[in-house]
Amino acid sequence: QVQLVESGGGLVQAGGSLRLSCAASGNIFSIGTMGWYRQGPGKQRELVATITSLGTTNYAVSVKGRFTISRDNAKNTVYLQMNSLTPEDTAVYYCNIWAGVDNWGQGTQVTVSS
Repeated sequence: QVQLVESGGGLVQAGGSLRLSCAASGNIFSIGTMGWYRQGPGKQRELVATITSLGTTNYAVSVKGRFTISRDNAKNTVYLQMNSLTPEDTAVYYCNIWAGVDNWGQGTQVTVSS
């Protein structure tokens, strides 16, 4: 069983920055693609960014150029650096890690005030 612990969410003013972290622990043999998803109020969960085990990244159009996903394989951790935040980025952010099966974090709230 894999446990994911997210951190870094909070309240920030528009134009500000936050950095999310998600650390995996437990019965891990190997980790594949890692990613971040978000679910805004009244919206469906959507992909924000992913990064493969080789470092190939993919971003939603809405965050490209503002968010950066990265990973530290030695620490089994994925990060999301979020810059130039807008109120539209307000959501619960979930990390997702493939380790044989899909694993989801508990979610961390990001609130951007105007």
